[in-house]
This record gives sequence, structure tokens and C-alpha cells, in this order.
Amino acid sequence: MVSTAGLLLVALASVCGRVAAERQLVYATVLFRHGDRSPVKAFPTDPYKEDAWPQGFGQLSQEGMRQHYELGQFLRTRYKNFLNESYHRHEVLVRSTDYDRTLMSAEANLAGLYPPKGRQMFRPGLKWQPIPVHTVPQSEERLLSFPLGDCPRYKQLMNETEHTAEFLNVTTAYQDLIELVINKTGLKKASVETVWSVYDTLFCESRHNMSAPDWVTPDVMDQLRFLKDFGFQVIFGVYKQQEKSRLQGGLLLGEIVKNLTKMAVPDPKQQLKLMMLSAHDTTVAALQASLNVFNGKQPPYASCHIIELYREENGATSVSMFFRNDSSVNPYPLQLPGCALDCPLEDFVRITKPSIADDRDKECQLSSQERDRKVILILALSVCLLVVLIAIILGVICRHKESSSNRGYHHVINQEES
Repeated sequence: MVSTAGLLLVALASVCGRVAAERQLVYATVLFRHGDRSPVKAFPTDPYKEDAWPQGFGQLSQEGMRQHYELGQFLRTRYKNFLNESYHRHEVLVRSTDYDRTLMSAEANLAGLYPPKGRQMFRPGLKWQPIPVHTVPQSEERLLSFPLGDCPRYKQLMNETEHTAEFLNVTTAYQDLIELVINKTGLKKASVETVWSVYDTLFCESRHNMSAPDWVTPDVMDQLRFLKDFGFQVIFGVYKQQEKSRLQGGLLLGEIVKNLTKMAVPDPKQQLKLMMLSAHDTTVAALQASLNVFNGKQPPYASCHIIELYREENGATSVSMFFRNDSSVNPYPLQLPGCALDCPLEDFVRITKPSIADDRDKECQLSSQERDRKVILILALSVCLLVVLIAIILGVICRHKESSSNRGYHHVINQEES
């Protein structure tokens, strides 16, 4: 006789097999931050200048290369039954910002995802093959680099954010720390929004076994870490988060939603399966803020936000999201607020729509009232400067006349004396 436990196992296996057969992965987008790097810059009193780093400032380290090679291997395992084992140019599209560290991260990642075999090995013993990574000049980047600085309304929102109670309270609470940083680093000024750069430099140096200055205690690093994370929250949230998203991360979210909608329609000619995006911590934070799933902390090196599109047996489609911010554990699922973990595509589109601008350029413009106020202010300043300039010119003319008159008088006297 078959035991009850055995019957349960058979039934469970049958159900699991049926579920697996019913839900099929059809498309995935992975957005990741570059790997470990050198600091972007050093503060004036920092003993470690650019020549202390093998490739200079802002460059991917050997550790960063290893991190992305490992992430590529993870993606190979995750998608082993989805992607071809060997590289197929129609299956994957890779896009990166135009920075050395993001381009190199993408390349290291692809080395782990598509180790060549057989005919794809162009040199015996070399487990690597060239795979294209696409980019655009930094000046033209509008998809993967945030915050974009071409939006007057966003600048206005940031100014308003700096006057919120939360921002002012944090500024007051950490004023002593900010003054300490200014005194010890040789910086002329620092603020809640800019002090992150000091933390970043110290953090990079500590990861590469460089000694910290005496004033950098564990407590100071903890406080700097808090301000660094708060800086991310300020950029994309704290105040009017959804409107900020429409002007920043919503650009990327809109492109992702457009692709999901397109891929949901069965098309035998469609071969693209994976969109790979190599970018920055601010890119990951901007996207997650626009999805309202940002945890308020800086995304770590090689962290990866995964968005997968599934098709059910009845033809319906759903979206699942995951975040991999620790290579020692499996990615944890992200739930879009207001939807299930496996979110029906139509609900995903509906819920994310308020974070996506229909005409971002139009929304970036200031209202007519704000523009009028700005014009009046500019005119008033111009008039004041003009008045000051005229006063200076008149003063110079008067002094010149007076000087000329005095010189003429003395000249006559000299003539008479002569």
C-alpha cells in the first residue's frame, strides 16, 4: 500500500508541475549598479590622491569585475531554461551609461552569463567572447542617468524639499557633524546633500584597506552613512515623490512598461528575451522610487533589480519583481503597492501610470505665474545692477573731472612761477 505521505508528495509534485507548465517566462529586464570602484574624488586633506588608485578616480576595481562576473553567472543559472546556453545576438540587448565603470561592469557580467563553447571560442582556452554593449554620450543620456538637470520644475521641487520640516530637522541635528567634516577635510563648504561625497571616499578607501584619518571614528562613519542615505531620499522622495518620479525615474519606468506591453503580445518573429541595463546607484533608486518600492538606502555595488514578464496558460500576463542586493542569498521579491506579488500586467500598467509623464518636457516647465515671478525678479535685479553701474560710472567721471581741474590749476601756477 502507498503511504499517506507518499500520496501527498505525488499530489504536491503534480500541482507544482502543473503550475510550472501554466506560467511561462517570456521577457525580463535587469537593471544593475556597476561594481566596486575607486572614489570619484578626494577631499583636500585626503592623503590618498588619484595616483593612489591603479586606474585613477571613478574606475571599476578588480573586485568590481569579480562582482559582475558572479552576477552574470547567477543570471546564467536563473535563466538556464530561458536563454540559449550560447550567446544569440537577437535574444539579449545590453545598454549602459557612457562611463568606464558601467561599460566594464556590463562586459564582466556578460563574460559570466555567456562563457563561449565550441564554435563561439575564437581562441583555445579563452573563456570569453566579445558581446556588444550599447551606449550614448553622457550629454544625450535621458534613460539611465539620474537626476537629470534639464528640468526647471524639478529644481523648484528640490528647493521646496530643502524647506520641509524633515529636511530642516536633519540639517539641524547633524550640523555639528557637517562642521567637523568642513574643518577636517579642508572643504570650503558642505551640506546634508553634498556630504555624501566624503563618506563615499572614506568608504572606498576602507574597502581597499587604506587607513582612515584619526577623526573618522565608527560613530562618524555611521552618521555619514545616514546622511548619505538621506541624500538619496531627498533626491527622489521626502517631498512630492510622485511628481519627482514623473520628472526623473518615470522616464525609465515608462520605457520598461512600454516594452512589457509590447512583449505581452505574442509574436513569433519576436526573439528578444532579455534587456540588460548597466547604470548607477541613483538609477536603481530612481526606478524603485517611481515604483514606490525604494527602501531608502543606497543600492550596493552590483545590486540588481529584476522585472520579469510571465504568460499564463490562458494567455494572461503578469509581472514579478525581485531585488538582489546580497550575493549570499536569493533575490527577495518586491511587491508593487496595490498589487499581488505576481501582478497582472494590466494592473501593473494602471498602478504605475501616475509615475510616468505623458509629456515630461511640458511638465518640467514652470507655471506662468512662476515664470512671471522669475522674470520680475530678474528685471528687478537687472535694474539694481544698472543703477549701481551708472552710479559707479558717474563717480568715476566726477573724480576724473575733479582730478583734471586740479591738475590744470597746478599747471597754471607752475607756469606763473616759471
